[in-house]
Amino acid sequence: MAATLEREIKLRFDSVEAAREAVLAAGATPIHSRRLQEDCLLDTPDGELQRRRCVLRVRMESGKSLLTFKGPVQPSDMKLREELETVVGDGVLLLRVLEELGFRVWFRYQKFREEFAIDDVIVAVDETPVGTFVEIEGGDRGIAEMAIALGRGPADYLRDSYRCLFIEHRRRLGQPSSDMLFDAE
Repeated sequence: MAATLEREIKLRFDSVEAAREAVLAAGATPIHSRRLQEDCLLDTPDGELQRRRCVLRVRMESGKSLLTFKGPVQPSDMKLREELETVVGDGVLLLRVLEELGFRVWFRYQKFREEFAIDDVIVAVDETPVGTFVEIEGGDRGIAEMAIALGRGPADYLRDSYRCLFIEHRRRLGQPSSDMLFDAE
């Protein structure tokens, strides 16, 4: 199996409505309606994956689940990293299996996501407990062109994970970090 290189950026927007309108005005076509995504990040008790700057994630949404491994972020203007992903039948059961194998969930987060497509990019409008973001994933040129169509440039690119954005948000509010869940905000 060949490794896939994931390229993406996030752009902050003031509201879901403004983000959706901008994405549609840029010519993107809706491909997946709004749904809740629940993500669990796992690691060994000694934090081996975090030390390697890797991520093991189980995502559950609308009765579908994905297991994803992400390698360390590579030097780039965009977030660039190896990604291996597969569909699994039962995310809750998979979490239990991984826990039995010695992994533990160390961070959980939620977001409402709807997705659009244009050329070689997937554009997601993400509603999170810490704000609205447009995530653009695809080839370098397609990402840059979509960002320009949204009125943004490289200075606006966010390469941080939602976990990092959440931790920074909580720090600014003087609150301890926890899981990024809608009922916790």
